[in-house]
Amino acid sequence: MRVVLTKLARFPLALALLAGCSPEPAQAPTTTAPAAPSGPVLGPGEVAISSGSEQVVAYLARPKGQGPFPALVVIHEWWGLNQQIRGMADQLAREGYLSLAVDLYRGKQTDNPEQAHELMRGLPEDRALRDLAAAFAYLKTSPEVRPDRIGSIGWCMGGGYSIKLAVAEPTLAACAVYYGALPTESESLAAIKAPVVGFFGDKDEGIPEASVLAFDTAMRELGRPVEVHVYRNAGHAFANRDGKNFHTLAAEDAWGKLKAFFGKHLKGE
Repeated sequence: MRVVLTKLARFPLALALLAGCSPEPAQAPTTTAPAAPSGPVLGPGEVAISSGSEQVVAYLARPKGQGPFPALVVIHEWWGLNQQIRGMADQLAREGYLSLAVDLYRGKQTDNPEQAHELMRGLPEDRALRDLAAAFAYLKTSPEVRPDRIGSIGWCMGGGYSIKLAVAEPTLAACAVYYGALPTESESLAAIKAPVVGFFGDKDEGIPEASVLAFDTAMRELGRPVEVHVYRNAGHAFANRDGKNFHTLAAEDAWGKLKAFFGKHLKGE
């Protein structure tokens, strides 16, 4: 259901809060994965995946224990695949999801907004969607993954690509969008088969509340499972604890709802 919050009860801050579009935070612990036998030079926890004729670097975070696990395609915001997003992949792995974060910028990242804007503008959408489809295929063919329990999550630019992956991939099992641009075309909306959860702030100048509520209405008219949560007095990137728009209570509430959403659709809880 759609929830518009005007007041939130106070409770302790979660162990980790979701990333938004603000300069990267302190480095989070990382997990490690075996290096691929060929392709790009890989750092700790990185794998190479095939995207068309290219080998693309992605950060892979594994849960503890024995698989197969539910899995997530983790999509970075306009800063690039920085330590913040790697930390979020680690946090999601600690929740039990094998998490794969693809480097859409091919090694480039920044904490400068102007440079980030240029990186985002220079990202070919068709290539980005090809990379995300490759990440989905990588997870689906992995013996460590439950192939029918793969979802996506993204923040800001990555939130927009999370819903675009849901449009392009009919077998995606769940889609989470943090303050990302939403589709409006009837064809795109009809193509979405995955349950969708979205988290937005009513003070976000880039994602107007009216567009969020229009998406919610259109999805419901199509009979699609959707949850849209709009937080009062929260702006863009409200879930980033290091950003100027960080909203403690909204971020905490969204994290709890996200866990419940993925638990239901990817773990069967």
